[in-house]
Amino acid sequence: MKTIRLLLYRDITASVLFVAVAFLSLFFFIDLVDQLDSIGRKGRSATSVVITAALELPAHFYDVFPIAVLIGTIYSLARLAQSSEYTILRTGGLGPGRALGLLAVLGVAFAGATFVVGDLVAPASERQSLLMKSRGSDGTSEGKRVEGSGAWLRERRTTPEGERLFSVNVYGASAADTLIGIRVFEFDGDGRLISRLQASEGQVGDQGSWRLSDVETTHWPKTGAADAKVTLVRHKQLDWPSTLSAGVVAAAVLPLASMTTVELWRYSAHLSDQEQSSQEYKIRFWRKALYPLACLVMMALALPFAYMHARSGSVSLKVFGGILLGISFVLLNNLTGFVGVLSGLTPWAVAAAPSLLYLLMSMAAFAWLVRYR
Repeated sequence: MKTIRLLLYRDITASVLFVAVAFLSLFFFIDLVDQLDSIGRKGRSATSVVITAALELPAHFYDVFPIAVLIGTIYSLARLAQSSEYTILRTGGLGPGRALGLLAVLGVAFAGATFVVGDLVAPASERQSLLMKSRGSDGTSEGKRVEGSGAWLRERRTTPEGERLFSVNVYGASAADTLIGIRVFEFDGDGRLISRLQASEGQVGDQGSWRLSDVETTHWPKTGAADAKVTLVRHKQLDWPSTLSAGVVAAAVLPLASMTTVELWRYSAHLSDQEQSSQEYKIRFWRKALYPLACLVMMALALPFAYMHARSGSVSLKVFGGILLGISFVLLNNLTGFVGVLSGLTPWAVAAAPSLLYLLMSMAAFAWLVRYR
């Protein structure tokens, strides 16, 4: 059994890595061509463009690796079936249950690699890529969530004057982890605007305060006050107290690709606490948490191809079928995400539905082939 395990694992791993390298090479070429026009702008050189394209490879690896697992496993098993090697393995005692167990162990290893790259390597490389793109300029246009308006956050807290609601708008972030274009609107418990704070830049401190620079604060008087007049105060620097942490602000300003699973959970919890819509981030959290398990589903999808007779089609035809299966899985995964956001469905169910559907399909096909073929 050890020899069979070594044979399958070595052959499948080599095929999967070959397909993954092919995909990454294609994405690297596309990203490189897409960024060629930025050479010479903002001090960017050809070397920085190549490095930036390379830094985006971990994110591409995370996205395409389950598909590479499917295609590589189908190729390996179909080739073994075509040469009758898999038939010999079955004659030697490799039953359906044992074959499924062997592939499940390898699928867990692939899932672990996907999780490590997607949750540790890809977010760090994505942030480094953004910093390289913004180097030589005042801020990162790539760091804005919405073009022209930046990211919006909300904070509700109790002050000595009563309950206050703060709406915070951040235009973007610079390469030095500095927030740019900060606006803070303060409302009282009745929803009346009390003050507006505007700062050119600032940094989020660890002691529950923001250090702001070039601050301009506008105060509106209370309704019916005798000395009703608008006051304008300017500060070179100002410490603004806030419960918004650096992680929450970074999650709002930086792209979703640069967020880890824990950061997605914290930001969705913050949105829920502030009574804001968190459906999209909860779905993204569950999708990111469950996506590595797609490698197990892809292994299960590939196993029925080993039980197809060689006359059922050549290896290339089966690989093409695997590519179509992989594309349909990605499309369904994205489609369910949009449907879940629009319909307000349970986030974990939305994220798990495509994988469960394809797992059931693969098990049904596997059971039929084992029983009747």
